[in-house]
Amino acid sequence: MTAHKIQSIVLHASNEAQTSRIAAQLAAHMRAGDVALLDGSLAAGKTFFIRALVGALGSLEDVTSPTYTIANIYEAPKAPVLHVDAYRLETSKEFYHLGLDDYFDSAICLIEWGARIDGFFDAPLQIDIAFGDTDADRIFTLSSNDTRWAPVFADLEVTLND
Repeated sequence: MTAHKIQSIVLHASNEAQTSRIAAQLAAHMRAGDVALLDGSLAAGKTFFIRALVGALGSLEDVTSPTYTIANIYEAPKAPVLHVDAYRLETSKEFYHLGLDDYFDSAICLIEWGARIDGFFDAPLQIDIAFGDTDADRIFTLSSNDTRWAPVFADLEVTLND
């Protein structure tokens, strides 16, 4: 991993189908060892986005929010997917004590409420989801200071804006 200046891309979705398309395009680039931290208001669509992404990764499992279980593991052809909901965690130390570190290199890690564990990962993919002008509109800001994501952002911009 090489850390540089923060790069970002802003993508707009006016409905759930477009949100699913963004998730599917991102899924095509995800691989074991990737960490994505998702943040946004309640009901912004973090779990919906993860459900679409996990489905696009080829998992047939039912993706549910792990608010009470804290973490779910889904099997997918490319790599297992670790889905964590950090909402009930107070610090990154609590996250560490969950004992999930065996998954960080071998799975794709998707963490809702990622700001709660800020600083735990060196250069994760940050996905911020905001409400747009209508109830269905969402604005996705993807950012990272890891150069690994620069070509992914460029590809997303090309594929999703055609």
